[in-house]
Amino acid sequence: MGKMCEELLADFKSVNSMPFEILGPIRHQETIASGSGIRDLRRLHRAYGLGRWHKRKGITVVRLEDGLVFEAEIHWYEAAGHGKKELKIKRLLR
Repeated sequence: MGKMCEELLADFKSVNSMPFEILGPIRHQETIASGSGIRDLRRLHRAYGLGRWHKRKGITVVRLEDGLVFEAEIHWYEAAGHGKKELKIKRLLR
């Protein structure tokens, strides 16, 4: 990785979330928690309504706010009838 990329990753780690756009399909999707295993379940029910909520993760290509494109691991919450909510980049891969 070049110096610019390393600096961007260092900046990214200090910012919990930044605007991004998903450019392709989300691959390697898996559920990492569901139901009462989700810490924020009560908040999700208040914000979006009742449902069988799942915390999920996957790999996709994203475009950051500054136009740079990376492969990233993203996490989100999902329930039937509610769709994907609160997508967040957990780490940049390439």
